Amino acid sequence: MSTPATLRPVSEHQQHVADLLAARHGARWPTEVVAVDEARERVLAEPVTAPEPLPAFDNSGMDGYAVRAVDVATATPDSPVRLRVGEDIPAGAPVGELTPGSVRRIMTGAAVPQGADAVVEVEATDGGTDVVEIREARATGSFVRTAGSDVATGSQVLDAGMTLGPAQIGVLAALGVREVVVRRRPRVLVLSTGSELAEDPAPGSGQIRDANGALLAAAVEEAGGVAVRRLWVEDDVPTFLALLDEELASGGVDLVLTSGGVSAGAYEVVKDGLGPRGVEFVKVAMQPGMPQGSGLVGDTPVVCLPGNPVSALTSWEVFVRPALRRAFGHPRPQRAVVRARLTEPVQPLRGKRQLRRGRLDRAAGTVTPWGPPGSAFLGWFAGADALIDLPADGDPLAAGHLVDVWDLTCH
Repeated sequence: MSTPATLRPVSEHQQHVADLLAARHGARWPTEVVAVDEARERVLAEPVTAPEPLPAFDNSGMDGYAVRAVDVATATPDSPVRLRVGEDIPAGAPVGELTPGSVRRIMTGAAVPQGADAVVEVEATDGGTDVVEIREARATGSFVRTAGSDVATGSQVLDAGMTLGPAQIGVLAALGVREVVVRRRPRVLVLSTGSELAEDPAPGSGQIRDANGALLAAAVEEAGGVAVRRLWVEDDVPTFLALLDEELASGGVDLVLTSGGVSAGAYEVVKDGLGPRGVEFVKVAMQPGMPQGSGLVGDTPVVCLPGNPVSALTSWEVFVRPALRRAFGHPRPQRAVVRARLTEPVQPLRGKRQLRRGRLDRAAGTVTPWGPPGSAFLGWFAGADALIDLPADGDPLAAGHLVDVWDLTCH
């Protein structure tokens, strides 16, 4: 247990949480097979090899005329070659063959007929439909996209560990791949504690709505997990532990994430209930988010965040999100960190690393502190798009000073 004089460094607690989550499944995070249509933002567990070439056949890269290069070899603007125009080839139509000494109008993406080895774009002709003037020679292969020129059969088109975005899903669809093996999304049990919490739209006297459950569940989903949200409204240790044990007994939980009940007050249900079970509660040299808890209940990792919504969300960003994403193999576990210049002076805290809400002007390369630095300003956090990472040396920073900024818009 840390004391005010021996606050745990942020980096040490980050590593502690990361180790807990990494040990959950080790290097063998569970996988599942999903339809490609449902695989957006999922992490590939196995590489994908191409079952066929892409493109699947030689096709035209331009609207123009399918030709034999030898038939247009002498064409110039001053001495065009005149050739008979055969049957048109729209995209998707059967192609047949090209008769020597003739051309066929062809549309972009249409299959190149047998015997043709080049395409002359419309702009290099007079656009004729019965007889066409070809005004420029074209070498063999001009504007022909050959079969397999993009993806060869049997080649590895996607690597294990990639996140599936629109381009990756598009190439899978083009290759006819219907299913992929992906990492299973981590299942996170989100628990809010406190007798003051209410689910009722109109809370009673002294009660508040559960913001933590909502924001942490949303944060879990944004990070790629599956959130199971539960609300306990009593600061009663036996009730809390009985309900927690019931949830864990159902299986399938990769992480328990609690908020509240971790400070030094008289009704700290999480600390009082989980401390005797081996969960460690410490004070971390960070503002907001000094009180933290972490450990195992059985073999399930538990991370206990402070109850203030701003502290809870900041703690999630610093400790839990990167550790969770790294555990299930996400290729981008951490937020992008950029360097930006302060638009106004700030006063860091001595002895505590501070994460200030900010607004980042990416074009100008500047960041503006957004709202007061305290941990009771959720409305200000909602208007921020960045966290300004201030050192713990306490030295004042002038406007124009370069600081590290966590870009919260980068997923």
